[in-house]
Amino acid sequence: MPELLSDERLDHLLGKEGRIIQSPTVFSYSLDAALLAQFAWVPIQQGKLVDLCAGNGAIPLFLSYRTKGTITGLEIQPRLVDMAERSIQMNEKQDQLQMVEGDVKEAGKQLGYGLYDAVTCNPPYFLANESSNRNASEHYTIARHEVLCTLEDCIRSAADLLKQGGKTAFVHRPERLLDIVTLMRQYRLEPKRMQLIYPKEGKEANMLLIEGIKDAKPGLKVLAPFIVYEQDDTYTLQMRNQFNV
Repeated sequence: MPELLSDERLDHLLGKEGRIIQSPTVFSYSLDAALLAQFAWVPIQQGKLVDLCAGNGAIPLFLSYRTKGTITGLEIQPRLVDMAERSIQMNEKQDQLQMVEGDVKEAGKQLGYGLYDAVTCNPPYFLANESSNRNASEHYTIARHEVLCTLEDCIRSAADLLKQGGKTAFVHRPERLLDIVTLMRQYRLEPKRMQLIYPKEGKEANMLLIEGIKDAKPGLKVLAPFIVYEQDDTYTLQMRNQFNV
């Protein structure tokens, strides 16, 4: 069992047997990571995958239950890379998962151009100047605000990494939809599948899942809405079925 630092704890991966090292002062994964990992296409058997902005490794760990392919997580913050590496070791997934410390903007140069079947990314949601929502922790600020990388950086790098016909999936805020679609098409990632996530029935959508295929023909499928909570704050049947919770 890897040692935990003083501000760390062990949490369960939602609906999985695995555990993950988290920290309230450094980083903890959110539901958006679990939803993206379930939404994204992955090769069931062999294949090469990358998760950009990998944080503490939640998405690579979730994806490892859906594919036998190899998964690389790219993360710029050394502390988060260390947390992820210890979680990978704890779950005995070293043969399948690896973490790389590096800059999303240099992903193609660092990991290789046109080599990957699938790329996922949970990018920073907030613009660098959205100061009203900035977090006190520098780690959270970097993870949630476009301080070190922008949405365009993430989409461009996903395109750099993917093979022809490879698939990428992003989770973001619905208000950035037009930016996302515009940038995806600019970098030859044709939007093919989309789903809006609602916290409760009757509320506005607060998350967007979108998949693109490199150099594909146009044609977007919009999936049925996904609702997370009932009015009494318990998980919906849709949520329970998705994650076995």
